[in-house]
Amino acid sequence: MMTKYWSSDPAQAGLKEAAAALADGGIVAFPTETVYGLGGDAGNTEAVTRIFAAKGRPSDNPLIVHLAEAADVGRLATQVTEIERRLMEAFWPGPLTLVLPVREGVVSPLVTAGLDTVAVRVPAHETARRLIAESGCPLAAPSANRSGRPSPTQASHVREDLDGRIDGILDGGPTGVGLESTVVRVIDDRIHILRPGGVTCEMLQQAVGGRASVQGEESRQTEASLEQAPRSPGVKYAHYAPKGELLLVTGEQEAMIAAVQSKVDEARALGSRVGVLACTEHAGRYEADAVLDCGPRSSPEVAAQALYAHLRECDARELDFIVAEGYEERGIGTALMNRLRKAAGGRVLNV
Repeated sequence: MMTKYWSSDPAQAGLKEAAAALADGGIVAFPTETVYGLGGDAGNTEAVTRIFAAKGRPSDNPLIVHLAEAADVGRLATQVTEIERRLMEAFWPGPLTLVLPVREGVVSPLVTAGLDTVAVRVPAHETARRLIAESGCPLAAPSANRSGRPSPTQASHVREDLDGRIDGILDGGPTGVGLESTVVRVIDDRIHILRPGGVTCEMLQQAVGGRASVQGEESRQTEASLEQAPRSPGVKYAHYAPKGELLLVTGEQEAMIAAVQSKVDEARALGSRVGVLACTEHAGRYEADAVLDCGPRSSPEVAAQALYAHLRECDARELDFIVAEGYEERGIGTALMNRLRKAAGGRVLNV
């Protein structure tokens, strides 16, 4: 299969071609404010099947449906509560996904993994919303990468993973947030964070003004353990991993720095090519085959935005072993640490 490439242009000719391909049952990668998504008509089972096949994604992993505007949510959901509406008003368009009761027959059962709920969001990226509107259909769209690989934050990342496997790539430049959307489900006035992301726990609490309690990482793990098919993507399977083995190191800063260098030295002594993901303040203190500067320690949003690009850079440098510094789990740091743990496959050293 030949994958067509459309660059962004003022006339939006590429966008129109991409939208026509989607309307005709094709699958197309497109930019959002979080990561690039691989979109297909959410109501077309053949198109959705092609998404799973292109990614090599397990079919019991639900997909997020992207809408052009919040007013379209009634086409998919049977009910939206007051708290859910407050969240929509606060964060749509934006990196928040709501898990809602699905209307029967409006999306392919593959989109919901056979569950009675559907994950929905309205992206903040203008190109994404125009594409959805022009195609005339809600787009089921997981990240546009091979399953398990770091998510794509540039069109070139999509090409690395999916060239020849999908119909087209619409290049909208680098993404903004750099991590996938926050996924929440509201149950009995409790907001359960199923996957942390760009909308933080603190932001959710502020938006509802005390009208609901917010349950974080613990509730996500509980739901994943209770359900064979999770209601949120990014819960059940390993994700975001580079080709080399990654170790996440957490703890007090000086102890963490010493532990990172110790693990680097051990791996290099065994003949491995070793890299370090470090904040700007610490980067100069490490000796390794590659040290990737993740930005100031006080700005975890910079590290979040660059994380997947850094993991892909580790692959490009053919690193066998990567040691990553941990971050404080507050604000966007919670989502950043969630992705680092996933990328490390649970290999975490606390010092």
